[in-house]
Amino acid sequence: MTTQTHPVDHELIRAAAQVARTRCRGDNHTVAAAARDRDGRIITAVNAYHFTGGPCAELVLIGTAAGQGAYELETIVAVGDRERGVIPPCGRCRQALLDYFPGLKVIVGNDDRVRTVPITDLLPETYVWADHQLEEE
Repeated sequence: MTTQTHPVDHELIRAAAQVARTRCRGDNHTVAAAARDRDGRIITAVNAYHFTGGPCAELVLIGTAAGQGAYELETIVAVGDRERGVIPPCGRCRQALLDYFPGLKVIVGNDDRVRTVPITDLLPETYVWADHQLEEE
């Protein structure tokens, strides 16, 4: 693990918090995510909870970003509803985010101790899906 930190994108945290406050209602939508793409655009999404394992906000954001033509995300954050603050990505999301965006930075921590770290710091000694694919002949 590198423990390298990057500047915290507070605008991104505010964007996710605003979506969590205004769009997360009831038990089906409880977490909002916001990401900044390479062009500086902010994309937001919310989770879709379902007892069968509905997708987290970070996974919904990957599809939302692609639908908006944003294929190079630089930084992401998730924020819980009811003023729960920044929430770290779960293991499944960490793996998916790494596979889609190996250079992604993730905002983690809480309250006045938030920090921005590379996705690789959240998955030390990780399996990188792309490294294990057969090359086409």
